Amino acid sequence: MRQIVLDTETTGLEPSEGHRIIEIGCLEVVNRRVTGERLHEYLQPDREIDPRAIEVHGISNEFLLGKPRFAEVVDRFLDFVDGAELVIHNAPFDVGFINHELRRAKARVRRIEDVCGILDTLVLARRMHPGSRNSLDALCKRYQIDASGRVLHGAVLDAGLLADVYLAMTGGQVTLSLEREGPDPASLSVPVRARGPSVPLRVIEPSAEERAEHDDLLVLLDQSSGGSCQWRRLSG
Repeated sequence: MRQIVLDTETTGLEPSEGHRIIEIGCLEVVNRRVTGERLHEYLQPDREIDPRAIEVHGISNEFLLGKPRFAEVVDRFLDFVDGAELVIHNAPFDVGFINHELRRAKARVRRIEDVCGILDTLVLARRMHPGSRNSLDALCKRYQIDASGRVLHGAVLDAGLLADVYLAMTGGQVTLSLEREGPDPASLSVPVRARGPSVPLRVIEPSAEERAEHDDLLVLLDQSSGGSCQWRRLSG
């Protein structure tokens, strides 16, 4: 499976109000491994950046002078992502801006969904951690991913953090092999005479509702990991 972890920075919040993409970052993941291939562009938006947006990403109007416009890089962008699954945190925001830019540029496709699958990690996180904060910062903290360098938002920086978060969220257990180096497990067993009196083991069976919720989670993990969820295979 080829996936592209994607993030954008923009001049504001709403493309319907004329706001534009000013930075786009894409990192390639193939079979759950970050390959090192990436696409990164700063873009000239031909409009002023909202001061509140500058506070978030730190990109100034002066910095973007002389940078290419989206129409100049659109073919390279589409070639890079074509046929992949885009992994995006809060996908409607980025997809809305990308489609707005595709239409303005009169690109060969007008909707990125026509050439890419979309996986929204915010939706995934909310299903896995209901009632919890699921911002990128919160997820980095939950999965012990170092985000100390994220003083300001940045498309490539955030895409890299999101790749780590996504792989941690969907990784699970890679192998169920019990083989290991070290002492013979038999040498670590406790003699029967030292175990004390036999006590019947109480087995608590899950309810039908709990089984259904467990099955739903396995399906979600299997879909998001490209069919590599070992627990799903065993349960199936």
